[in-house]
Amino acid sequence: MTTEVDPSVLAGDRALLGRSSTADRVADILRSRITDGYLRPGSKLSEDAIGSALGVSRNTLREAFRLLTHERLLVHELNRGVFVRDLTVQDVIDIYRVRKLIECAAVRNLGAPPYDLSRAEAAVAEGDKAAAEGSWLELGTANIHFHHAVVALAKSKRLDELMRGVLAELRLVFHAMDNPRGFHEPFLERNRQILSALREADRVRAELLLADYLADAEKLLVQRYSELRTA
Repeated sequence: MTTEVDPSVLAGDRALLGRSSTADRVADILRSRITDGYLRPGSKLSEDAIGSALGVSRNTLREAFRLLTHERLLVHELNRGVFVRDLTVQDVIDIYRVRKLIECAAVRNLGAPPYDLSRAEAAVAEGDKAAAEGSWLELGTANIHFHHAVVALAKSKRLDELMRGVLAELRLVFHAMDNPRGFHEPFLERNRQILSALREADRVRAELLLADYLADAEKLLVQRYSELRTA
């Protein structure tokens, strides 16, 4: 069933545009809303409603849509409009292939310790708070923030930008899980274990923990997607 995006979700983002409202900035806002789980797969994006909420022109919004379509986050359907993309099993497999390459290599190639783990620590604390409140959508977001923080340790703008897009796609995958608590909560403890290894500057252990984490998450998500496609 197609759902319309509630423009009120975006109205508060209008101030973020400031005077330099560009298609890139609009794309950043929409990408962030996808990553945070507010724009779900299959949701229709209304040019009029979103343009009004953000206070941007139709041309600016269309360019932002084009950018996010290129990133595989949106899809344009002829005579129907623009929708948040619904991913496939092969998308899940490819996302995790990329994650393994980026995240494991980032940890493996860390320089000399100590590492600035403040972002990773904040993401674990964010996850603890979400779990305590039973906010499983927010816990998924916290897990995403943790893995982005791990890649950020590489101090590479290119890797950071690449990971931002990959993790936005990942959020679209998460929506398929019918038991978000059962999926996300066990990985919070595994984030703590990875963080502990990084605090001890044990890159080998951190990479092994991370590789196992990604393999297990991929297995669960591929299984779920396969079930949905055969239902």
